[in-house]
Amino acid sequence: MSTTPTIPRHMQRDRFAPVPETQAARDEDDFPTIRTSLGTTARLITRYADVREVLGDAERFSNEGLPPLPTPDGEDRRAGNLLATDPPEHTRLRRLLTGEFTVKRIRRLEPRITEIVDEHLDAMEAAGPPADLVSAFALPVPSLVICELLGVPYADRDDFQTRSTRQIDLSLSLEERGRVAAESRAYMGELVDRARSAPGDDMLGMLIREHGDDLTRSELIGIASLLLIAGHETTANMLGLGTLALLRAPDQLAHVRDEPDAVAPAIEELLRFLSVVHSGIPRSVRHDTTVGGRPVAAGELLVLSLPAANRDPAATDHPDDLDVTRAVAPHVAFGHGVHHCLGAPLARAEMAVAFPALLRRFPGLALGIPFDEVEFRSATVVHGLRALPVTW
Repeated sequence: MSTTPTIPRHMQRDRFAPVPETQAARDEDDFPTIRTSLGTTARLITRYADVREVLGDAERFSNEGLPPLPTPDGEDRRAGNLLATDPPEHTRLRRLLTGEFTVKRIRRLEPRITEIVDEHLDAMEAAGPPADLVSAFALPVPSLVICELLGVPYADRDDFQTRSTRQIDLSLSLEERGRVAAESRAYMGELVDRARSAPGDDMLGMLIREHGDDLTRSELIGIASLLLIAGHETTANMLGLGTLALLRAPDQLAHVRDEPDAVAPAIEELLRFLSVVHSGIPRSVRHDTTVGGRPVAAGELLVLSLPAANRDPAATDHPDDLDVTRAVAPHVAFGHGVHHCLGAPLARAEMAVAFPALLRRFPGLALGIPFDEVEFRSATVVHGLRALPVTW
């Protein structure tokens, strides 16, 4: 169990699940006050209906409640970050990107996703067991996909992965995370400058060719940075944690491996059960109002526990059980409302290819160490595993 006092309460996990204290908050008469990673206080929202209410109402609850994050050049680091903006600014930015993440557009990527998955499975098979599934498969597959989509040189993968992981690691000091964020911003600035001088056929090139007059350099950097981090951290940790969860439930694993029609609903159940994103951006209450009939005051920050909401008994039966055969249960793993994850179709497509391909290639896949020795990441914005030793 990861309950180190320095970890904000909404990020504490007991392996796959939120800690009991967070789950129990659903039954409290008021929203408990917690301390965030920035040292500020916030109210914790844990019920499924309440989380949807907040996520679905940008008029009452703002994504812009956190203080500005200036960069060394004096610009706001939030520029171009869709997660940190409200309509109409958010609407303007999202409209420029939506066409790149339609289901139809993502389907055209599926043959390349399949090639990337097969290449990494071939390498695992050639090297032979044991293997660390995180470093050999779960992390590099979505990293290569998002690199190709954005036009990021794959040779730079190790560096940007290291920076991304350190930026979301709350065990590091604010100063260290700020330094790494500055390095990452400088790197993305170089990519943007190269793309502006010679736009390619990738997404960054498309944005510059089609919307270069509508986007500032800072906004392009912010958009690229968000997509790069979100595009590999979330899916990579779903692949690692999802494989571990399936290995713990062989009957569930068999459905995903052997029944093509079972894959899509299984992915939704894994998204609900694992909820790798602990919370979105804290929402700021614009004026005195209520959430689920309980009062919240203007200026208060609300932290939304997506894992607790996704395990709310009011939303689905037996929510603490992984059941890939259940009728698709509602979940907020990708958020809800105007900030619903733009890259959800891409994440689903990658998982739909990767999970069955992995399980069919290695039908004898098994944990290489006792489950109790698997090391979960305990202080990062995206829940996951440090490593997943496997054999076959």
